[in-house]
Amino acid sequence: MSSPEQHVRSGRTSSKGAGPVVAVTGAASGVGLLLTRALTRSPEVGTVVAIDERRADVPGAQWRVLDVRDPAIAERLRGADVVVHLALDLDLETEATARTAFNVRGTQTVLTAAAAAGVHRVVLMTSAMVYGALPDNDVPLAEDAPLRATADATGVGDLLEIERLGRRAPRAHPGLNVTVVRPAVLVGGTDTALTRYFESPRLLVVAGSRPCWQFCHVEDLVSALEYAALGKAEGEMAVGCDGWLEQEEVEELSGIRRMELPESLAMGAAARLHRLGLTPSPAGDLAYTMYPWVVSGSRLHEAGWRPKWTNEEVLAELLEEVAGRRTVAGRRLGRKDATTLGAAGATVALVGTAALVRRARKRRGR
Repeated sequence: MSSPEQHVRSGRTSSKGAGPVVAVTGAASGVGLLLTRALTRSPEVGTVVAIDERRADVPGAQWRVLDVRDPAIAERLRGADVVVHLALDLDLETEATARTAFNVRGTQTVLTAAAAAGVHRVVLMTSAMVYGALPDNDVPLAEDAPLRATADATGVGDLLEIERLGRRAPRAHPGLNVTVVRPAVLVGGTDTALTRYFESPRLLVVAGSRPCWQFCHVEDLVSALEYAALGKAEGEMAVGCDGWLEQEEVEELSGIRRMELPESLAMGAAARLHRLGLTPSPAGDLAYTMYPWVVSGSRLHEAGWRPKWTNEEVLAELLEEVAGRRTVAGRRLGRKDATTLGAAGATVALVGTAALVRRARKRRGR
């Protein structure tokens, strides 16, 4: 009697039927866990191979426990038709060099291993942030719009490199198809600089900016990834709610008032605070709250996919998730800090922290 691993290697069918064998990296948590569960329930999928450094409770999945940077992953992928690579670290608290080493090396290894194992398709997930947030962006952006982001925002440099690797892989490995899925502001158990924006006592608005907010609920992202895994949509695809919200609509729906600052003051303070290690968010994150980076999602729509969530519904869920948290300039405040400082006071105090730290350093120097 063959083992589950031998079964995956020997062919592309399973007891569920003749659907494809789909491997998911990063399957033990986050989006990877949600997708793994969805695929095991899908009648269109044969075997689901779950790859991570630890196991999770997913009935029906066949686990391969290893680091995605391990070249041995090539043997573990043998027999798979599709790999959905979701083993990414975009945690705000992760040291930037370590984060890049994991994300880029992991993607390189998975693409090379997939080609060596005879995998037909690899699905990568990045973010619509790769288009960049710029005042002259079209609203909405087409999928084939140029990627004009820079590496100044959290993790965006890694995502741009992943995009580059994804474009290069089919040339280096003929027969390998690479699909890239780019979600808008992701909501649903996520913690990013953009979700923390809504934990602030005041919504920071840079004078003269034109924010447009488009969200993507994690459930919609999972269904879009499933579309990609099954080959129902290919190429570079953006995913998000239909349309967008203007800043005034966000303020009205959230009930959070704005604090407007000149661009030079806002960007300068953000840069100083990050440089001094007082906040996890670099100044580049601020651009994504200033200028539009809304996407059309036309390729998924043409394939028959539609989001189940609206921007208004996702914003409401986000506000419910972050209720009780207090964040200023990307830095989470403890309950005592938030109570002591108050809403507007917290913002002013944190913006002034950089100057206080510099004075303290000068005194120590003397």
